[in-house]
Amino acid sequence: MDTTSAISLLLGVAAFIVFNAVFEVRFFEGTGRFVLGMIDTLSEYLGKYNTKRYIERVKKERIVKRKENVYAKYNRLVEGLILDFNLPLTLESFTSLLCIAFAVMVLIIVIFMESVTLSVVITIAVFVGLLTYFVMQSKALKAEKLESIMDAEDIICPLAREGVLVAIKKVLESDEYIKPGIRPYFQQFIDNCENNGYSFKQAITLLNRQLGPKFDNFTKKAIVFEYNERKGMADIFLDIVDENAVLREINAKKDRIFRKMNRDFLLKTAIIVLFFLYALSVADFREFMLFNTYGKVINTVLISIICLSFARTQALQGDLGAGSDAK
Repeated sequence: MDTTSAISLLLGVAAFIVFNAVFEVRFFEGTGRFVLGMIDTLSEYLGKYNTKRYIERVKKERIVKRKENVYAKYNRLVEGLILDFNLPLTLESFTSLLCIAFAVMVLIIVIFMESVTLSVVITIAVFVGLLTYFVMQSKALKAEKLESIMDAEDIICPLAREGVLVAIKKVLESDEYIKPGIRPYFQQFIDNCENNGYSFKQAITLLNRQLGPKFDNFTKKAIVFEYNERKGMADIFLDIVDENAVLREINAKKDRIFRKMNRDFLLKTAIIVLFFLYALSVADFREFMLFNTYGKVINTVLISIICLSFARTQALQGDLGAGSDAK
């Protein structure tokens, strides 16, 4: 833009502002209300649409068994993330937000890449990487919860000979023994038994659902012990303490392996990125990689490889983790 055009543009903007101020047109205020109104209308429509889809999905799942395909795996992944991070979203609303973010990111990247196809490929790769990162954080939350449950079991089991309910009440007397993340579930268990009219079996079954599969063994033994107590029977709980010790050792080995895998991946990625940034100091290389079509294709391939490699690394850790647990 030359000097004359720039001056003309500035004069036009100044005249527009003066016109609005003198005649109180309030153009921008009206435009802002209009835009906000459109956003509010679209949000309301999207909310109703997602609610309708949610109701239809729940009804369908009660009648038809979910088939194991890509959509089912995606649904299970998203539902797990929503539950682990305690998000105030449904599967449908999460998917809608994901689609909106995807479209916005494509529009931003296309400005730099000047190619819709390359922008879509990069956005898909980045979204895969982001989802993988959140899955990794979700696994960390689950591991923390698992450790909290094992700590609680290790304290409750030796006291169970006096009764499971009595043992849990004793442990809850101190804030140190049961972690804050799972403490409300045990408190609710006591309230259900003493104040809410639940039978012991109903209350501990609910507690089992809240804590997850790790608590299955304790729940089964607690029900048997509560309704069929015999002399020396409380020792069945001590097996859980031994199992937890073995599980901790296995998890510690897996954690060391996974940390090394993640550290190696991060180091290799950092080397590639730093070399690329250093190479950009060369004018011809910078011109080719940033402004040439073939250079943009190479950049797209590199970004995709990094994101997909990260996803593959985490998927491999998930497979190893499941295999170890199964054993």
